[in-house]
Amino acid sequence: MAYDPNAIPPTDRIVREPVYTETVIVRRESSTGWWIAGGLAAAVLIAVLWILTTGGRNDETEAQLAQAQAEAVAAQARADQAVVQSQIAGAQQSVDIARMDAARAQADAARVASEARAEAARAAARTPPPVVLTVPAAPEPAPTGSATITSTTPQN
Repeated sequence: MAYDPNAIPPTDRIVREPVYTETVIVRRESSTGWWIAGGLAAAVLIAVLWILTTGGRNDETEAQLAQAQAEAVAAQARADQAVVQSQIAGAQQSVDIARMDAARAQADAARVASEARAEAARAAARTPPPVVLTVPAAPEPAPTGSATITSTTPQN
């Protein structure tokens, strides 16, 4: 038997499940949030009215503010100068360390060269004197003339 997806299923095989529904009822228990919002709004309104009635800052406050800003700028300049001085000191220290390293390397190189010369001298002292081999000179050729052969003459 082939399955046809477009076919209407028989009604005797449909199983119906019960349907459950929920109803959620939201009730406000208190109005505390509204009281807080109203209190904040009243505080802001009072602050705005106070600022408007006092006319903002007075001259003494402005002078104090300008003096505080000048002191802050001076303190920042001193801090910047201290940073620059510490950077200069650090650079000088780095130069000094590099000079010490160079002097140490130069001393090490001189020591190694001295040790190499001493080792070469010790090796030369341990070397036995050269062996001189002497080879006898070849005999002089006989004078040209007639040769006399005797029984005692070596035969080659």
